[in-house]
Amino acid sequence: MLFAVTCTDRLGALDMRLKHRSEHLLWASAEDSPVKMAGPLLSAEGDPVGSLLIVEAEDETALRDILATDPYAKADLFSDVFWIPFKWTVKAPEGL
Repeated sequence: MLFAVTCTDRLGALDMRLKHRSEHLLWASAEDSPVKMAGPLLSAEGDPVGSLLIVEAEDETALRDILATDPYAKADLFSDVFWIPFKWTVKAPEGL
């Protein structure tokens, strides 16, 4: 099952985001990663203020476990995290 996940950064946490960015990217882009798509959410000025991820997980419990391994989550970057089941219908990668 796919989930759309939005994560909002804590106010004033850009330095924290940048400090953990390389670890986060390695986590999200690993060969066996359940993250199928990801990118930053941006402010009107173009600064990152959160994340959008599409994650494949068996259920919400598995999703929570996956998200807890994100270096951003371990650094307590996010003020809130929201997810909802997602169906990729336009330009979906084969097999999803």
